[in-house]
Order: sequence, then C-alpha cells, then structure tokens
Amino acid sequence: MPVPAAVSTRTAAAALTLCALLAAPAAAQERVETSAGPMRLDTVAQGLVHPWGIAALPGGGFLVTERPGRLRHVRADGAVSPPLAGVPAVADVGQGGLLDVTLAPDFAASREVYLTFAEARGGGAATSLARGRLDESLTALEDVAILFRAEPALSGGRHFGSRVVVAPDGASLFVTLGDRGADESAQDLRQHHGKVVRLTRDGAPFAQNPFLGRADARPEIWSFGHRNPQGAALEPGTGRLFTAEMGPRGGDEINAPEPGANFGWPLVSDGSQYSGIPIPDHMTDTGLEPPLWGWVPSFSPSGMDFYDGDLIPAWRGDLVVGALSGQALARLDVEGGRIVSEEIIPLGRRIRAVTTGPDGALWLLVDDDRGALLRLAPAEAGR
Repeated sequence: MPVPAAVSTRTAAAALTLCALLAAPAAAQERVETSAGPMRLDTVAQGLVHPWGIAALPGGGFLVTERPGRLRHVRADGAVSPPLAGVPAVADVGQGGLLDVTLAPDFAASREVYLTFAEARGGGAATSLARGRLDESLTALEDVAILFRAEPALSGGRHFGSRVVVAPDGASLFVTLGDRGADESAQDLRQHHGKVVRLTRDGAPFAQNPFLGRADARPEIWSFGHRNPQGAALEPGTGRLFTAEMGPRGGDEINAPEPGANFGWPLVSDGSQYSGIPIPDHMTDTGLEPPLWGWVPSFSPSGMDFYDGDLIPAWRGDLVVGALSGQALARLDVEGGRIVSEEIIPLGRRIRAVTTGPDGALWLLVDDDRGALLRLAPAEAGR
C-alpha cells in the first residue's frame, strides 16, 4: 500500500518586488543563515530575462536559457554573452518559451546539448525536445534537430513543464510534461500531456517503457497523472528520478516516477481547484501513487538538484528545491528513498533553477524582473 505523503504547512511568501531590468554591476553579497552555518549569497550576473534552465559547462561557466527564446553563455565571473545562434523558434506564450537545457553525458566529445521548449504548431503549442551541438566558440548551436514533439498541440499558455534529465544508463532521457491546463489529459494515455516520458538520445521511445506496443497509449510514456512537473533530478547512488510538481491551490508535490505509475492528477490532490472546488486527497484512493512530500499552501517548486558538492558536507545527498511563490530554497533530507525532514531557507526571490556547480557551490536562477544568476556557498569559502 502506498505510504501517505508528508506535507509542509509553511506559508509561502507571495509578494514580488518589481524593478527595471538592466545589466548592472553585481550587487553586494548577502548573508543567509542555514542549518549548515552562515552562507554567502552573491549576485553573479544580472539583466537576464526570465531565466529558466541552467547547465554547468565542464570548462567553466554555464549555459542559461531565457524564456523568450534566448540561450546564453554566462561565465562564472558574471559576463553574459550575446544570444547564441541556432536556437529553435519558441512559442513565447504564457508559461511557454525556451525552458530547460541539459548537456549530453559525453558532452566533452559530442558537444551535444538538449533543449525543451514550447513550440507553436497546429493552431496551438506543446512542449518539444531538440538537440544541437555547441560550437567551440560558445556562440552557436549547430545541426539542431527536433527529436520529440508532445501531442496534441493545444491552445493557451499554461503548464508546459518541462525538465530534461539524462537517465542513469546515459543512453536515454527523462522529459517532464505539464498537462497544458487540460486536467483530464494527465489521465489520458493517448496524449503526452501530464506525463513523464522516457526517450532514447535520438528521441525514440525507450525500449522498456511500460506502454510500448499498446494501441491506446503513447509509447514514450513512463509515468502519468502529473499536473505541471517543473523540476527533475537523479538521486546520487541510486539513480532514482525525483520530480517537483506544481499542484492547484496547494498540493505542490515531490514525486519519484516509476514505470507505469499513476500519480493521480486530477483524480486526487492535497490542494483544491482555484475555483474553491475541493479535490479528493491522496488517501481517498490508495491505488494511486502519493507524493513523497508536499506543501500546503502553495510553495511553487520548480528546478531542483541533489547536492553532491564538497563545500557543504552537511547537505551532501540532500535534495535542494527552488520555489517561485515561496521565494526560498527547500532543503529536503532524503534517507532510504523517503524524505524525512525539511529546512526552508528564505531568499526573497523567485528561484526557478538550482544546480551544483563544479566549484561545489549552489548556483540559482532568479525568474522575475530581477532576473539573475546567484551563487550560494559557505560564508568562509568566499569566491
């Protein structure tokens, strides 16, 4: 029988500070108190427009996506490149646009980069996955091809997902897909929306997908019943996939997708519809997968990473989740496949993406009118 989800009841901060968007010098460092001691929060780069995805480059610096459709190289010293050439055209509509960016596991040799984005087609839009090769000058993507298109395209600008994560085998990919605001699509195996899909690196269905060969299901589907999964990361050691999923009014979740598992949306949720209509909670149907962790009221979890650096030994193996409405980081202690405790670290910014950098620091993207790249590290570590 599924185990009931743990639920956090901390109130998420909701106020946003609006300011002019400009490429200004990095702000002075801030001090952040945490369970691992005082941390230094540096604003490394500013002037980014709704940055969404981040990938650390082995030679230093990062690839960063901007939702309106730009991919940039941001150096560790904060220098931001002009937009890279070769990025596919995106549907910059509502929550859609250029979303995640991930490097191939053999990037040093192949130079391959994966992007997810909202693509306009068929009178609507849906999430797509593309692959290109980053040129040696870090100024363009070459040989760009679209590998996968979620079907069907729908109107509106809600719930595109989307993160792309290289699976532990190094030969396949997980891609998270939102329900596009069409709740029932998450339970419809004839649609990709509201699913986690697993693909080969060339975009074909993974050979062990649970619905492969069924005429009434899309062969790419790995798990279903998701609302809007905007975070994904693999647990070190186990290779287990964890996702962060935005619920309706409350009911945000951390899940661990397994092949063929149904996570219940919109049949169950620990939140309610925005109209106020209640939704049966996860304990109503124990045949559906409950979340590992949840937030009521909303926390708006987005990008996340398992911390595996050396600068913060006390956090090694913990899941660090960025929050939009929560304007914070959540550090979740994962033990034996379960989340046993949580620490909320208020930052006063909408955190869209989190990654562990090669230097062992946590690097964060701020998605608002102060779009920025931040670095979080122990105060004594410096830069």
